[in-house]
Formats: sequence, C-alpha cells, structure tokens
Amino acid sequence: MEVSKGEILRVAGPVVTATGMHARMYDLVEVGEEGLMGEVIGIEGERAIIQVYEDTSGVRPGEKVVNTGRPLSVELGPGLLGRIYDGVQRPLPVLREMMGDFIRRGVSAPALDRKKKWKFIPSVKAGEKVSGGGILGEVQEAEHVVHRVLVPPNVSGRIKEIYEGEFTVEEPIGYFEDGKEIKMMHTWPVRFPRPAKERFMPDVPLLTGQRVLDTFFPVAKGGTAGIPGPFGSGKTVTQQQLAKWSDADIVVYIGCGERGNEMTEVLEEFPKLEDPRTGAPLMERTVLIANTSNMPVAAREASIYTGITIAEYYRDMGYDVSLMADSTSRWAEALREISSRLEEMPGEEGYPAYLAAKLSEFYERAGRVRTLCDKEGSVTIIGAVSPPGGDFSEPVTQNTLRIVKVFWALDAKLAHRRHFPSINWLNSYSLYVDTLRRWYEEKVAPDWGRMREEAMRILQEEAELQEIVQLVGSDALPEEQRLLLEVARMIREYFLQQNAYHEVDTYTPLEKQYEMLKSILKFYEYASRALQSRVPLEDILSLKSRVELSKVKYEKDYKEALKRIEEMMRKEYADLGVEV
Repeated sequence: MEVSKGEILRVAGPVVTATGMHARMYDLVEVGEEGLMGEVIGIEGERAIIQVYEDTSGVRPGEKVVNTGRPLSVELGPGLLGRIYDGVQRPLPVLREMMGDFIRRGVSAPALDRKKKWKFIPSVKAGEKVSGGGILGEVQEAEHVVHRVLVPPNVSGRIKEIYEGEFTVEEPIGYFEDGKEIKMMHTWPVRFPRPAKERFMPDVPLLTGQRVLDTFFPVAKGGTAGIPGPFGSGKTVTQQQLAKWSDADIVVYIGCGERGNEMTEVLEEFPKLEDPRTGAPLMERTVLIANTSNMPVAAREASIYTGITIAEYYRDMGYDVSLMADSTSRWAEALREISSRLEEMPGEEGYPAYLAAKLSEFYERAGRVRTLCDKEGSVTIIGAVSPPGGDFSEPVTQNTLRIVKVFWALDAKLAHRRHFPSINWLNSYSLYVDTLRRWYEEKVAPDWGRMREEAMRILQEEAELQEIVQLVGSDALPEEQRLLLEVARMIREYFLQQNAYHEVDTYTPLEKQYEMLKSILKFYEYASRALQSRVPLEDILSLKSRVELSKVKYEKDYKEALKRIEEMMRKEYADLGVEV
C-alpha cells in the first residue's frame, strides 16, 4: 500500500482523529511534526481514529499525519535475548545512550543491533525448496541458546544461493530464485498470531520447583495461569521464581504499567540472577519489556502483543517459552482509558464491553504446538492481576478466571503471617490436574495423584475444623481431629512454605517434593494407628522425628535425611507399642 498523508482534526489525549488519509485498520502512522508513532484503531467514513504511543501534549489540529501502510510489527532475529525494550520494541538502553534518562518524543532506534555480526551456519543448500517457518540455518545467539533462523511464515520459494559466514541482520545471507533476498531478520505484525501446524493436549507440566505449584496446582506447558493478589502479597517474587526456576528454555517478562520503582527492581535484579541450569546470567535467555505506569498509556496496551509475538517466534524454533505479564490489570486500565477517549459505551466499572474478548485473544495465543518446521514448542502465559483493594470480584480478575486454567490466588493474610509463597490452597485451583496425572504417575510415582488428594483433603478438613476451634477451642475436639489439625499444620509449614532466598529451599525437585509429602503422610498414618492403640496424643506430638521432618526442606542430601528420619519414626512408634 502506498504512503498517504492526511491532517489532524482532533486530539483527545493519546487518541487522535485524522482526515484526508487512506488507511486500513491497524496501519502504523506518524503523527504531527515530530512523527510520533501511532496506530489506526477505528475508521469512520473519511476519518481515521489513531492511538498514539507517545505523549501528545503540544500536538495541534492541522499538523500532518503520514500512513506507513504497514501494521505495528516487531523485528525478529538474532539479538533479541538479553535486551530491554519498551512497549513498542524500542531498545531502552540504546535510547538512554542517545539522550540520557529522559526519552524525547518521536525518537526511535532499531530493535535489533544493525552493526553486530553473527556467524551464520546454513542447514539448507542451493536448489532446495523451503516453505514458511522452515529452518534456514543456525546462529549461536547466547552461550547456551542456538538461534534457528526461520523462513518468514508467509514466504516460500526455491533457494538460488545461501552463504555461510558472518553477517549483520540486514545483510543478505542468500537469495531465492525469484531474486528476493534472504536475511536473518524479518518482521511480524504483533496483533496476528504466528501460525503452527498442530496444537497438542496440555499433558506435560511446566516444572517450577515451587512445591505449592508443582504438587497442588500445576500448570501445563502451553497452558495459562493467573496470579491475582493485592499489593505486597508477593506477585513479583513469585513471577521471578517462575522465571528463574521453571524448565522453560526462554523467558519473556512484560512489566506492563507497573510502578517505576518495582520495574527498576526487576531491571536491576534480573541481570544479576544466575541461571541455575547453566551458571550463566539468566538475562542470556530472557527478553524484558518495560512499560511503567508513567509511560504513554497506548504503548502499555501494545506491550502485551509485542511480548507474545517475541514468545511465539522462539516457540517456532522449537523452544518452550514462559511469558510473564505483570500486570494485566494495568493493561486493562489502558484499554479503559483509550475506550473512554473514543467515547465508547462503557461496560462494568468503566472497562470497555470487549474486555473479555481482548483478554481471551491474548491468553489464547498460549499453547504447545507442532511448529511449521516440525519441532515441538510451547508458550505458557502467566498473567499477574492486581485487583484494587484485593477485590477478586472486579471485572479483570473475573474475566481472567473464566479464561485461564490455573488460578494461583495470593492471600494478603498469608503474606502478613510471613507464609510465602502466599498462595491460598483453598481458593486456588488447576484444571490441568487430571490431564497431567498420568505424566506425574509415570515419571515420579504411581501414587502421586492419591497422595495429592489425601493432602488436599487434610487441608480442607482443617479449614472446616478451624471454625469450631474459634468457637470452643481445640481442646474440645476429639483426639483424631486434633491430630488432623496438627498434620495440616505440618503440611502448611514443612511443605507449602518455601523460602525463595534460601540456597536449598528456593528450588525443590519433583522427587524431593514427593518424598517430603510421603513422609508427612506416613507420620499421619502411624499417628492414627497409635491413637487407635490408646497412645495419648501428647506423646505422639512430642516425638523427635516430627521435629526432624521440618528440617528436610533445607537439606541438600534429603534422601539420607529422610531415610534417617523414617528409621527414627519406626523406632519411636515401636517404643510406643505401635505396629509399623
């Protein structure tokens, strides 16, 4: 489409109305004398309604608007990993070098470094026919990440020439027979999902090393999860733990409308984090998108799409990608502000009527797929939600709940009691439990599912008994119920509580999770037998093995520790006259 020009008719915050310009929906435009970046979001007859990704103060009616004729797109190629971008993929460190801490309007810089040379090794030969999504060759992007250079999904043809050597992302690495250049980079419109051959069932878990998540509320690779929670309940630390420890190959972290100080913390912490799998900096397999609450509101709306498109690109290479969106509430607030400027009919709490559709559109881009190059890749989306005042009945939380399959409900009361991760085991759920059960029972232990159900039953019964305890006190309960309360406390404190800053406890492999829970349930089994044999509850609770169980999570050599505790447990119960 050829470039067309128009002029500004009206300015309402980030929403500008232009006239006299031929435009299509989602065309990228340059607004005003400074050429501010914007996108067409509505067309009314001769008028185009544009959302501008930068501050529009000082922009006046009568100034020119230039339509580029292409949609808002991101650059995809070697050099994405380790970079920090804003919501429309401008590299923030590059802009900072150009103009200091405050970015001027209308300034841009290429997303990928145009000077850096990458060593390209082709995997196809001249004369071969390639189709969209096929692998052309490889580049060592980071020490432990091989970047597979892909044919753009909408391109195919027969290769005339292909070269090996060092190239920048703009230099041709070969030619098609029709004369088209082949480069290491291509662009892709952010609002259009990248295609795949086939979608798989979500039957492989994303392992996080966090006991409450892996054992009780697991998420599948290619799945969706929501983390709603009030201020100070540990959303950011939970997401950082997921980024650091989950068995995803690539991490995309979108700081969407968070406060500047929180985003600064993330930007300072991430480069220092060490990748536990390789020992290299975690940033080597991470892309950060930073869009703080004081940045232009329209760019916040775009940041989600920028992040998911980059995630899909690495999925297409055959990698497992986990995408953290922190937080979708701020993104929804951006939608609300733009909607009000457009004078659209408001829905619940002023959010646009299409809020649910927009959220669905985003979360539906998750999935485990067979890629166009016949590899298996996945994008797992974990979206944080920040409900005002911790009210889970507000529209963003409710609509997210209808879409996502895993709900990790953060609880301020647990956080105040220093119980972290502060995920409430009564309000949370995972709809992947049944589809993942076979994987857990085959890879970990045949009785995994039964054990999980038993532990959940104990925790639920404890919640019911707590109401009685508050009225009459625990001493009024029969000994069996008092024992159950004590075992529930053991599950909470010994198993669910996890110290993100402890060298050993920060990550728990699945086998250790299983053995820890098995030991607690074994203690319960022996204790129940002891009660039936008329052993006083006080004698059971004073056993040394019970105290020793609390220390297992901090033990590196947990197998030896559990073996020792089990022997101690058997001996102590035998001394009480119980058959074990």
